Amino acid sequence: KNLAELEKKAEKNLLMLCEEKQRQQEKLCELKREILLREREQKLDAALDKQMEVLSPLVPVCERFKEQYKTFAHSLDATRHALPIKNIHIEGDMLTYLDELRKELTITQELLPQVMPSFSGDSTKTFNLLKELKEVSQEMDKELRRSFTQVQNLSFQVSKEVSLHNQRVCEEKHGLDEVKRWYFD
Repeated sequence: KNLAELEKKAEKNLLMLCEEKQRQQEKLCELKREILLREREQKLDAALDKQMEVLSPLVPVCERFKEQYKTFAHSLDATRHALPIKNIHIEGDMLTYLDELRKELTITQELLPQVMPSFSGDSTKTFNLLKELKEVSQEMDKELRRSFTQVQNLSFQVSKEVSLHNQRVCEEKHGLDEVKRWYFD
C-alpha cells in the first residue's frame, strides 16, 4: 500500500514538475522573442541613425532644388505656348488637371471685367484679350487631350514591345516547342 501511495505521490509530483517545466519553457520562449525584438529594434534604430546622418546634409540641397524647380515651373508656365505640350510634366490625372484649369480660367474670365476699369477703348482691348485668352485655353484643352491620347497610345506600344521581347526571350531560352506547350496545351 505504501508503495502504491508513494507511486501516486511521485506521479503527481512528476506531473507538477512537467507542467512547471512547460511554463518555464514558455516563459523562456517569450523572453527570447522579446530579446530578438529588442535586438531588431536596436538594429533598425542604428540604421535609421546612419540614414539620418547621411541624409541630413541633403535637406538644404532639396530645399534649394524645390525653389529652383518652382522658378523653372513658373518660367515654363510663362513660355509654355512656345513649347510642345508633350514635354510638360503634369502631376496626377490629365482630365482632373483640365477640369481644374477650366475652372480657373472661368474664374479669371469672371474677375477680369470687375477688376478692369470700364473705359470704352480699354473695354474693346479687354474683350479682345479675353477672346484670345478663351481661344488659347481652348487650344490648350485640345492639345492636352491630344497629348493624353498620344501618351496612352505610346504606353500601349511600349507594353506590346515589352511583351513581344519577353516572349522572344522565353522562346530563345526554352525553345519554341516548349513555349507552345505552355500556351496551347
